[in-house]
Order: sequence, then structure tokens, then C-alpha cells
Amino acid sequence: MTSSTAPAPKAPASPRRGLYISVALAVLVLAGIAVDTTVVHIGSDQDVRAQAFSPDSYGESEFPRIQSIVKDKAVDAATLAPAVLADKKAAAETYGTPASTGAIMFVTARGKVLDGKSGVYKLLVEGVPEEITLRVQTGPAINGTDLRDAPGDIAFGQFKNQIEYQDAGSGINRAMKAAVLDGLDLSDLTGKTIEVTGTFRLINPKNWMITPVELKVE
Repeated sequence: MTSSTAPAPKAPASPRRGLYISVALAVLVLAGIAVDTTVVHIGSDQDVRAQAFSPDSYGESEFPRIQSIVKDKAVDAATLAPAVLADKKAAAETYGTPASTGAIMFVTARGKVLDGKSGVYKLLVEGVPEEITLRVQTGPAINGTDLRDAPGDIAFGQFKNQIEYQDAGSGINRAMKAAVLDGLDLSDLTGKTIEVTGTFRLINPKNWMITPVELKVE
């Protein structure tokens, strides 16, 4: 008769051993997190980049520079009009800033306000041929990206995506409105004389839509 010996039962695992393993794993996880974590100091360049893009802050910082550029380059409408009609391309090269859709032109004009709708007024300017329709937008909504594109150095690559790039233009427009238009009574300019300095996009030489950077109502 053969006798067999049963294997001795294993000793229960020590509770402390499990605790040591858990602590070791936690240390490894924390070490991995530390390796992948970058400390960003408040006020540093990295801190600024981490903040969400603010179109209004951008517009407030950029508009004074844009306003100065436009005023410096502005050409009297009576001088610019015949040049644009005679040779659109040459006028753009001489007086404008290249842009993806039509050059941005810089103009100053003084004239009588004709009829208007939704804050956009026609302007009769001495020396400007009748075949040119000259209009000025005064809000409440300021449309387009003429001001953003006017300097020629604000490019898509400076922004995270197309939305930010578009929002930058809107922020500049709002900054202009706050600085230039909000203090004026623009409820009805018809029949009044105004002096405007601003930009327009040269697509149709006979149709100018001026976005102002300076506007005076006489």
C-alpha cells in the first residue's frame, strides 16, 4: 500500500507585502506623471500661450498701430479715383497692400452724405467720378477684414486655425468701433458733411466700401 504526502499549504501572503507593492506602483505612476509634466510659471511666455485667444484683447492692442498705418498711407479720393479707373492693377501696386482677395487701399475723403441703410452711407465727394459709388460703413455691425489685412503683416500662420484668424479681424473691427465711432451721433448722417479716412478692398474699381479708422462729422 502506497502512502502519499499532501503538499504543505502555502502560507498566506503578508498584508505588508501587498502594501509595499501598492506603494511601489504608486511611486512609479507619480514618477511617470512628473516626467510628462511641464511647470508653467504665471506671466511667462508659456503661460501666455496657454491662455485662450481673446479677439477683443488682440483688437485693442493692434488697432492703434493699424490706424496709424492707414492714416499715413491714405490718398485723397480725388487722386485715387482716376488712378483706380485707369489701371486697377497699377493703382493697387502704387497705393495698396496686397491681399488674398483684392488689394487693400487707403483713402481719405470729405463729402456730403447721401442716403444710407443699416449704417452704410453713400458719400458724394468732389473730384470723384460719378461712376464710382463710394460708401462708408458706420455700424452697428462693422463687416469685413480690411483693417486686419491693411498692414500686410497679419498672416494666417500666426493663429491656431481659421476661426482665430477670422476672429482677429472681428476683434480689430470692434476695437475701431469703440475708439472711433461709438462717441459719434451716427443715427442719421444724411445731408451732413463728413471727413473719413479708412480702407477699402479693391475688387470692383467702381464700388468702394470704406471701413473708417477716423471719422469727423461737421
